[in-house]
Amino acid sequence: MLMRDVLKNAFIAAAMTAIIITPIFGLQLVRQGSQTHLNTQWGLVAAGCAIVFVLQLLKPSLAQIFSYARLPRLPAMPRNGQKVLGLLLIALAIAWPFFGTRSQVDIATLVLIYVMLGLGLNIVVGFAGLLDLGFVGFYAVGAYTYALLFHWAGWSFWQALPLSGAAAALFGYLLGFPVLRLRGDYLAIVTLGFGEIIRLLLINLTEYTGGPDGISGIPKPTVFGYEMTRRASEEGAQTFHQMMGWTFSNQHMVIYLYLMALMLALITLYVSNRLIRMPIGRAWEALREDEIACRSLGLNPTNIKLSAFTLGAMFAGFGGAFFAARQGLVNPESFTFIESALILAVVVLGGMGSQIGVILAAIVLTVLPEVAREFAEYRMLLFGLVMVLMMMWRPQGLLPTKRPHVEIQQ
Repeated sequence: MLMRDVLKNAFIAAAMTAIIITPIFGLQLVRQGSQTHLNTQWGLVAAGCAIVFVLQLLKPSLAQIFSYARLPRLPAMPRNGQKVLGLLLIALAIAWPFFGTRSQVDIATLVLIYVMLGLGLNIVVGFAGLLDLGFVGFYAVGAYTYALLFHWAGWSFWQALPLSGAAAALFGYLLGFPVLRLRGDYLAIVTLGFGEIIRLLLINLTEYTGGPDGISGIPKPTVFGYEMTRRASEEGAQTFHQMMGWTFSNQHMVIYLYLMALMLALITLYVSNRLIRMPIGRAWEALREDEIACRSLGLNPTNIKLSAFTLGAMFAGFGGAFFAARQGLVNPESFTFIESALILAVVVLGGMGSQIGVILAAIVLTVLPEVAREFAEYRMLLFGLVMVLMMMWRPQGLLPTKRPHVEIQQ
């Protein structure tokens, strides 16, 4: 590229940066008493434009450096070694809550929720190649199914859990019909609309869902019918710590919720891993690679798409029910588009179709914001920067899935 073109692109990028960041960082309204003042920070705007200008000048060199940059490859591990390593990691995950602090265990529980959601969306996006921007809608259906069943019928968590997954799967099946002939950007727009429709329905059906306030007082899961609370809700009933002869501690519930989330995440991982080895999984991959070739092989794209949406939504429903039980409260603000974007980022960052990559990305995107709390105001800015760098450096994801292929020697 000629130096003149590089300078032109750099000036245009700097000008666009000034237009974008000036209303956000350059102009700030500050209220002092009854008066409002406009504070300007042109130095911050100029610094941002300068950084973008320099990066655009260095872009050809950076692109060449990133093209040669590669993550180190791990040595091949035999199948028995993989099983042993997997068992060791599961044992470490089980032992983790007994050594970590309460805040650490809470963060780990949140990580496992995103692992469940990421694995569910990985079926739709990673395996079947269907871009879904409204996945949070299924998450909301699962959460509100449990909340409504408790609020109106008094159902417990274990009674409502299968129905939460079934309700989300039904919505996924119904969503599949309008998008059977859509692909790419059109599919993404329709699924985005579906997620927003679900959220707006939850806000406006005040008589049933509580509207913007949501539903509160949702009970935590029991252990074989015993509540893990200081006192039983029913007179004369025993709590779990009374039955075991233990001294009550709030840490017991935190550990129990973590172990339950770990169990659900492991079940999701096992089921999805088995599905991709079955004919339905091969059909998803065929649909992702080439829908016309998939149809020419005698496969029905309609059934394949419906199965992907249905199974992915089912896992989101299970995650939503657990989220409602963990929080004790559900409201529409917990199921915004940002959640869908975050779940999709977990799949893209980890590597579409890679289950281990999804788990790693869920850990990275959940733990890092908690560690760097001082940058909370710039969380989305840093998040976007990381995604841009990933697309430049490693667009296939952190741990891309390995697909069988044949190389023809020249």
